[in-house]
Amino acid sequence: MNEVRLGRTGIVVNKNGFGALPVQRVSMEEADIILKKAYAHGIRFFDSARAYSDSEEKIGHALSDVRENIYISTKTMATTVEDFWKDLDMSLKMLKTDYIDIYQFHNPSFCPKPNDGTGLYEAMLDAKQQGKIHFIGITNHGINVAKEALESGLYDTLQFPFSYLASEKEEALVRLCEEKDIGFICMKALSGGLISRSDAAYAYINEYANALPIWGIQKESELDEFISYQDQPPVMNDEIKAIIAHDQKELAGHFCRGCGYCMPCPQGIIINQCARMSLMLRRAPAAGWLSEKWQAEMKKIENCIHCGQCMRHCPYELNTPELLQKNYEDYQTFLK
Repeated sequence: MNEVRLGRTGIVVNKNGFGALPVQRVSMEEADIILKKAYAHGIRFFDSARAYSDSEEKIGHALSDVRENIYISTKTMATTVEDFWKDLDMSLKMLKTDYIDIYQFHNPSFCPKPNDGTGLYEAMLDAKQQGKIHFIGITNHGINVAKEALESGLYDTLQFPFSYLASEKEEALVRLCEEKDIGFICMKALSGGLISRSDAAYAYINEYANALPIWGIQKESELDEFISYQDQPPVMNDEIKAIIAHDQKELAGHFCRGCGYCMPCPQGIIINQCARMSLMLRRAPAAGWLSEKWQAEMKKIENCIHCGQCMRHCPYELNTPELLQKNYEDYQTFLK
């Protein structure tokens, strides 16, 4: 079983972290089965967030009896000290625990630091002194904020999107984490669903000894895939190299990752799906995306007022209105 050490935290777990965003979409009973099965098969790292509706509650319900054997990371999007403490207290309550192993700032637009006027980093230090958190982390989609956090020396872990569609700058970020002994938690290793071969995704991440992927899991069948890799990890053979090379040629560059930070749209456009519809049509069964429901959703692109709100919030600096228009034009060709 492959293991990974999360930098100076000293946390060592197998190279299968559980990303608990998707379990908010299933019932408490289904989540209970999936989470307990993950634990039974050796998964020990569970990542959630206050923003993930009832995800924390489901983790607490399923795993509170084995709390001492697992590591929990969760997140706050608070922008004030008051909301920071509200989020932390609620997370502790929902998770049925008196401490959180890694508490993370959730995709802030800046790197919180001492004396920056917000009091947020000072609140983290107070929470740590009180024993409510053990380590301080940050998550981000913007490489500049992520790099600033690493250079600051203030953070024990960084959570950042990373897959075989990564750029050289993103690969360098992972190596910088290793150099600075900062834990690297890898989100979106399947690039928001655009990568369809989990074995190829796993083999690539496995090339980075310091990267802990947190797979977004909401089905037992998905969990079974990743469990199977613990005893027989996919290797970077010629077949997988060919898959990666093909996907890098087709997908790498300026494409929508589906992160959703552009939302909500004032015109009701589901940007984080509509802006990558062309790719979804070619990488998943097209019938579901060509339904009357999605035809109506794509038609909303005609109502775009070019307000720029989505572009301002896109961590990848995409020209979202232009991307929406291109996807809409391509979508119409599928309907003919």
